[in-house]
Amino acid sequence: MKLGKFCLGLGVVALAAGTITGGASAYELTYPSLVYRTGPYAPNGIPFANGVMDYFTLINERDGGIEGAKVNVVECETAYNTQQGVECYEKTKNEGESGALVYQPLSTGITYQLIPKVTADGIPLFTMGYGRTSAADGTIFPWVFNFPATYWDQASVFVKYIGEKEGGMDKLKGKKIALVYHNSAYGKEPIRTLQKLAEKHGYDLLELPVDHPGQEQKATWLQIRRERPDWVLMWGWGVMNQVAIKEAASIGYPMDHFIGVWWSGSENDVMPAGAQADGYLSGTFHAAGDQFPAHQDIYKYVYDKDMGAGERDRVGEVLYNRGLIAAAWTAEAMRKAMEIKGSVEIKAADVRKGLEQLEMSPERMKELGLEGLTVPIEISCADHEGPGTVAIQQWNAKDKKWSLVTDFMTPDQEVVNALIKEDAEAYAKENNITPVDCPMDFEEAKKASTEYSSQGAKVAE
Repeated sequence: MKLGKFCLGLGVVALAAGTITGGASAYELTYPSLVYRTGPYAPNGIPFANGVMDYFTLINERDGGIEGAKVNVVECETAYNTQQGVECYEKTKNEGESGALVYQPLSTGITYQLIPKVTADGIPLFTMGYGRTSAADGTIFPWVFNFPATYWDQASVFVKYIGEKEGGMDKLKGKKIALVYHNSAYGKEPIRTLQKLAEKHGYDLLELPVDHPGQEQKATWLQIRRERPDWVLMWGWGVMNQVAIKEAASIGYPMDHFIGVWWSGSENDVMPAGAQADGYLSGTFHAAGDQFPAHQDIYKYVYDKDMGAGERDRVGEVLYNRGLIAAAWTAEAMRKAMEIKGSVEIKAADVRKGLEQLEMSPERMKELGLEGLTVPIEISCADHEGPGTVAIQQWNAKDKKWSLVTDFMTPDQEVVNALIKEDAEAYAKENNITPVDCPMDFEEAKKASTEYSSQGAKVAE
């Protein structure tokens, strides 16, 4: 449906104001959802997939779609297997009239395989808080987006948090920090950053890989008991997380010195350890809970109509909310793409432009019922990462509740940005890529994005 001249003018005003006034359209927006509802990673994959599905169902049922165009969510099961993920991509990329508009594989392994494919096919890849960190540089990776923060940001914030708890960054010298990580591309992502920060601050880094899927960790935790690290960080996923927390408890390791990546900080990870998980920490970029207006609309328009993707009483869990946020940002990128094009009949290349001009202000988040759920973001041509700020949350086993225990912290951008530049330039050289000419370079754009995100909005505790 092309908008006529008069309608186009009205449509742009409505879109800019963030209201839904477009008429119903037969044009359907295809969103392939690469999920894992089976296998050892399913306990974490399912709530994320449910959050995605429920948000798009809400958009279709409450609003009649995005500016009148409904979203068709096409799930494809990857079982967190890289080969199956690539097969899902090939099977769904031409689905529907719009074709696949954007992919979110929820797997760093699949992400690495898809980066050259989406670049060749011209389809954006949104790897929200995972995947290849240097893809933050939009001049080298124009089709990949990894906002609102990366693994390298998170590793740096963890070290900063530890420094604060120890009484200052100078007190890190001589300390021992262990990293228990999934022995995969995903789990290895923070190592380089932690090594660089170890050189800068003088702590010893103990690297402890755990093989897939992570059910056997006795030797790892016996080594931790022997080596007695001051702090333990974890880059785990799926069953590995709950096993690690139970093993830490079994050797009496203090939970308030054990910090998991944001993929190791959900209810699924701590509940199996019961009271012993009390005080465990993890990174996050959003709040937990169903106290937000968007959740109330999901109950009303989705679950009350028996259209929910999962269990009603699990709406608002950490990974559910993360899937919801991923869908909300994606929907807003599609809406922005429509505004830029002046038509609801968008294609993948249009969504890339929408992602690159995506702005989620506190005011817009309030309109969407998301105020206080996560941080404001502004994406640009050069900066595909966004603010890069990370908060720490802590588990209260008695109340069965996660709560933020820090503000959103800025990483050591001197170290992280230099690593991104080095890795992105090496990738460009290896793949004969000419950088995109953007109005600002990566560091300038990154600084602007961080300042934008710090405005006004407070994430609920």
